[in-house]
Amino acid sequence: MKETVMYSKVTTITNPSGLHARPAAVFVKAASDFASKVTLRKNEDGAPERDAKSILMVMGMGLGVGSEVEISAEGTDEQEAVDALVALIESGCGE
Repeated sequence: MKETVMYSKVTTITNPSGLHARPAAVFVKAASDFASKVTLRKNEDGAPERDAKSILMVMGMGLGVGSEVEISAEGTDEQEAVDALVALIESGCGE
């Protein structure tokens, strides 16, 4: 069995209103399309990782425009998941 190593990238929230309900829902749906475990963490000391497939967890993070976040994934499609989610954040989540 192949051992997986977590893959992650840091990006910045670009939506003028942050990751509020609609873009958070788009992000969570996209994260849920991947088999890997996906987490989201505000890129600051002591910030906990949150389940990126949970709308309540993502919205509870209070991510505003300019917030730097780390997206991590662990599993069979981890690199694809992280790269796609970073691209989604950087595109403004469709807004």
